[in-house]
Amino acid sequence: MTSSRREMTVRALARVEGEGRLDITVRDGHAERVDLAIYEPPRFFESFLRGRHYLEPPDITSRICGICPVAYQVSACNALEDACGVIVDDDIVDLRRLLYCGEWIASHVLHIYFLHAPDFLGVPDSIELARTDRAAIERGLALKKAGNAVLDVVGGRPIHPVNVRVGGFHHAPTRAELAPLAAQLEAALDHAVATVDWVSSFDCPDFDVGHEFLALQHPSRYAIEDGDIVSTSGFHCTASEFAQHVSEHQVPHSTALHATLDGRRYLTGPLARYSLNSGQLTGQAAASAASAGLGPRCRNPYRSIVVRAVEVVYALEEALRIIDRYRRPTPPAAAVSPVRRVGHGVSEAPRGLLYHRYELDADDLVAAAAIVPPTSQNQAAIEHDLCRAVEANPAASNEDLTTMCERIIRNYDPCISCATHFLTLTVHHR
Repeated sequence: MTSSRREMTVRALARVEGEGRLDITVRDGHAERVDLAIYEPPRFFESFLRGRHYLEPPDITSRICGICPVAYQVSACNALEDACGVIVDDDIVDLRRLLYCGEWIASHVLHIYFLHAPDFLGVPDSIELARTDRAAIERGLALKKAGNAVLDVVGGRPIHPVNVRVGGFHHAPTRAELAPLAAQLEAALDHAVATVDWVSSFDCPDFDVGHEFLALQHPSRYAIEDGDIVSTSGFHCTASEFAQHVSEHQVPHSTALHATLDGRRYLTGPLARYSLNSGQLTGQAAASAASAGLGPRCRNPYRSIVVRAVEVVYALEEALRIIDRYRRPTPPAAAVSPVRRVGHGVSEAPRGLLYHRYELDADDLVAAAAIVPPTSQNQAAIEHDLCRAVEANPAASNEDLTTMCERIIRNYDPCISCATHFLTLTVHHR
């Protein structure tokens, strides 16, 4: 019997953040190798955090990503406030949540309109989409501008905000400073509802996944800036217990680590958040989810674009609610001083759960740091989905197969640069 073997390579993935390659080998109709090969150089953030003062990680780690810097700042603050034994007051929590809403809006909209929608509309990129549907791109730009405005006013600037600190903020805006945001966010809310209607009309392949979903959960609100860690299997733990259950390992083809939950593959991100917390959506967000036909859970990664659009609606409504009831924190930050040597923190980055751990020495300097970003947690699940798709389409041409696999990767909006901050290096001397 003659054996057949096919090899396909996408040397540079398009419309994702960062540098990655896709390598596929198919033998006799079976996926022998499907590697999401992340080749972007490691950035060693955990290493150069060592020896820094315990107040510095929020500013340093925000530079890991220009799309989701607030996620890194908030997870870092949560971890270091844990080490300081500090629970910040509700006014600071609200302001931190408002800032995070700005990031969710800006990041989700960037993905929806400029990275993901072209896959459903038969165009190669957002430039061509602007030619065929100018109104859609203008709507996306208006939404992105609204998210950036929140980041600018609350964070000090829209990229790598500078106003966040352990314990709260350097400066808390006044009600008068926040008031101009409300009109812009109200207008953006109409655009967000229209976005849900738009993306819910896209033709999505049937492709439900069976991964265990992992996300934060909060008893009183849709989790964004903090919460406990839960899964669809009934798993539950606190941030301080995360490292006891989630372990990372190096794979030969990636400068990013892969993660498992008690040895199991799992998925974090919008599908997980929505499926575990959809009952906490309120107002127009809940109505939009219902009109889009999402149901209480969504397991189709192609429909993640719809979930993201619903989360934009929720973030806008939440931002407006916070502005309406805003009380200026006085002082803008709680007093902090380490009382224990280790702190753990989590938050929900747009792409999923983000964990930070800091160990401090006797001089209150960082002795060790660990950062587990969403994309490294999701890599194994993405590769599993790619393998499944390849084996389900044995007659597809190489071109069609690679196009399909690129689409599957973009379903998860991987942030490759976020995932490449660590590398296990072994040097053999001969």
